[in-house]
Amino acid sequence: MNAPPIETPQDYEDLIRIIHDRHDQMSKTYQRIAVYLTQNPNEVAIHSVNAIAERCGIHASSFVRFAQSLGYKGFKDLQVLYQKRLATAAPGFEARVKALASELKGAGDASEIGFLRDLVVRDIASLQQLLDETNSEDLALAAQMLERADTIYLAGQLRSAPVVELLRYVLTMLGKRCLLLDPGGGLATHIGRTMRETDVLLAVSFRFYATEVVNLVENAGQSGIPIIAITDSTLSPLARWAKVLFEVPEHDYTFSRSLAAPMCLAQALVVAVAARVQHDGSHPRIPTVTGS
Repeated sequence: MNAPPIETPQDYEDLIRIIHDRHDQMSKTYQRIAVYLTQNPNEVAIHSVNAIAERCGIHASSFVRFAQSLGYKGFKDLQVLYQKRLATAAPGFEARVKALASELKGAGDASEIGFLRDLVVRDIASLQQLLDETNSEDLALAAQMLERADTIYLAGQLRSAPVVELLRYVLTMLGKRCLLLDPGGGLATHIGRTMRETDVLLAVSFRFYATEVVNLVENAGQSGIPIIAITDSTLSPLARWAKVLFEVPEHDYTFSRSLAAPMCLAQALVVAVAARVQHDGSHPRIPTVTGS
């Protein structure tokens, strides 16, 4: 990392801030380490540097040098900040994370039901982490933005597409004007330029970020369009432009990454919008299409 010397971060929040500040000047390897450290704080707290390195496909010595570049003697000194953060998390969370790690370590059933069990266990962990780490003020602000928007523009491609398709369906049923910026015809970026400051762009993207969605977000941000982003990391290219950022936890999967957590978050957002639109915070209803 060719950057000037800095004071060694003494708490988790300072560490993350420094990583963000220096990310663009890091080598590609260090950027991959930075993404992992910001996206998987609980795993960093409970696993050895060798186990973390294996998960990333990066040699453990690179993690040690990364820590030393920030002023620590070694990776363990950096890891202490993650352990302190986990110790002060929601009651019982540390025990749940350790139980998950133990259960996954004991897995190895290569049968069909074994695949299902592995996916369910990981999704439970992602959903619990989503609940523990999502800010209630962010949810309220996002719901307010969606309720007040003249038009809600939705952007999400590749594996994020089902999330925005769900949002379009439910928000439309709630009477909100929605426009899905899909890649069909190659017009999404051009249509995005018609957004106004009274509209809202809700963008969903995860590694490896869809180029057109990133471009849409950058163009909208530069034009002052309010943006709600659902993504996997505060180092995501969507993060810098978002008025409201939802960092959705993801766990490594052999085949694919689950949409359980982002789908759950999307549903929570539309239920919150329904409560506002229907003026019924106790029993918001999501209209459905009926008929054959």
